[in-house]
Amino acid sequence: MELSHVNTSTDSNRPQSPTVSVVIPALNEERNLPHVFAKLPAMITEVILVDGGSKDRTVEVARELRPDVVVVQQTRTGKGNALACGFAACTGDIIVMIDADGSTDPGEIPLFVAKLTGGDQFVKGTRFNFGGHSHDITRLRKLGNDGLNLVVNVLFKTKFTDLCYGYNAFWRDVVPALDLPDVDLPRPADGSKLWGDGFEIETMINIRAVAEQLKVGEVGSTEHERIHGQSNLNTFRDGFRVLRTIFSEFGRARVRRRAGLEPFAAKLAGQAAARRAAAVTGPHAVGPRGHLNRARRDDLGVRPTQDLNQLRAPGIDDLGTRPTRDLRSRQN
Repeated sequence: MELSHVNTSTDSNRPQSPTVSVVIPALNEERNLPHVFAKLPAMITEVILVDGGSKDRTVEVARELRPDVVVVQQTRTGKGNALACGFAACTGDIIVMIDADGSTDPGEIPLFVAKLTGGDQFVKGTRFNFGGHSHDITRLRKLGNDGLNLVVNVLFKTKFTDLCYGYNAFWRDVVPALDLPDVDLPRPADGSKLWGDGFEIETMINIRAVAEQLKVGEVGSTEHERIHGQSNLNTFRDGFRVLRTIFSEFGRARVRRRAGLEPFAAKLAGQAAARRAAAVTGPHAVGPRGHLNRARRDDLGVRPTQDLNQLRAPGIDDLGTRPTRDLRSRQN
């Protein structure tokens, strides 16, 4: 059984040559951006740089490297808020989240896109399976990651191999399933972060994708050492934060089940069925490329943003040979 419990045919109307938005949170990364931008594949149609209040030339360098870059200023602090701001600004069919420090390889993006066009709704990178590797993780962090993986796999009956890795991609219409904090909410008066605004975001969205019964897959990925600067991660502090996130999300999932709330995957299935019916009965329901015209962003629960002149992504040709698979689980 797939992790999602959802038949892939519900997504048959999605484009096979999708537009792709890349979200890059950045804080004082001017020296790393040339490396990251140089490795973005040609299939990328939109680059969203989310600036966290950089004091260096991060924004200027991004615009010099890629004049069409969309720069977004995050509304609070923390990686979670930066990603939420970036997701809200995206217009592509697919959203990919990578890091600005060079640790995630943009050249692997076609592998993620191939899994999504193959039927998955959410795809996460793994450093510990399918040819993945890490040049950065320490033995202590690897031990902690393995322990956190085990806890999630037991509680949620999943088979994650790398829970805490932040290289993910998903269809834009599943963003509401992640239920991230509203980017317009003010920062707490005491200076703390809203739940979901910090590094726990990576664990949170992985678990919520499972809890909402999305079809989740994994792709082998190589993590590199940060090129310049120092990471803000703290092994013990952030490890405990992730553990807290796991138990918090487990409680949230139980409350939602007891309340009889419909999983987001079922809503997507219903929307897809309605679009297929409209394609049969409506005289103008099918777009010129042979797939249904995408809904307005308001219909997807994502904040509308300005229209951008975009190039249609070319077909995916050279996807490499690294094997991938779908995660599987038993029904809760």
